[in-house]
Amino acid sequence: MTRNETTGGRLLAPWTVYGPQEDTLLLARALDREIVAAGTAVLDMGTGTGALALAAAGRGARVTAVDTTYRAVLTARLNARLARLPVEVLHGDLFAPVAGRRFDLIVSNPPYVPAPGPGARPHGAAVAWDAGADGRLLLNRICRSAHTALRPGGVMLLVHSALCGVPPTLAALERSGLRADVADRSEVPFGPVLRSRRAWLRERGLIGVHEEKEELVIIRAERTR
Repeated sequence: MTRNETTGGRLLAPWTVYGPQEDTLLLARALDREIVAAGTAVLDMGTGTGALALAAAGRGARVTAVDTTYRAVLTARLNARLARLPVEVLHGDLFAPVAGRRFDLIVSNPPYVPAPGPGARPHGAAVAWDAGADGRLLLNRICRSAHTALRPGGVMLLVHSALCGVPPTLAALERSGLRADVADRSEVPFGPVLRSRRAWLRERGLIGVHEEKEELVIIRAERTR
């Protein structure tokens, strides 16, 4: 069990499931700034332990959570039960499990860490963070499809590393018909994964020689029509 900093409760957080970290907390703070009332339809895409889904459900929202791994789905369901909060948790790839449905708010903390070996499929716990050589394997797909899952006036909050490139995310969301901007930023020390890849990241020009921190960004995208 670990403390859920987004709600103050406790979470089951097995090592094979992505638990709340700095990006989760940054996204939770962005969620706090949004209007979430009873009945607000919320989608938590890439839910992991369900921390953000529980934060929204605790405010009275009707929450659906999605994850691509069965272990995360099971963990999120158990955490919702422990918290006594109603959360629908579905297994599947990004928007596929909720095809045809529309939401007032989408929150997403997808895998976004650049990984050596283009074309290599992540496995084990790395499924929760590895996202291709440029870190955009899932980000590009989310940007293309988010518009269809939002109601007019709906908002998506998306967190990722600046290593993936912020302008490409903003441009892709704008092309899809959403108005997008950077809502928040935070610098955090490299975690174990990025520390292990420093040489490769430097070779690709993604970090400087003495760089030891990663910038996280919150992208806020709104469907205006």
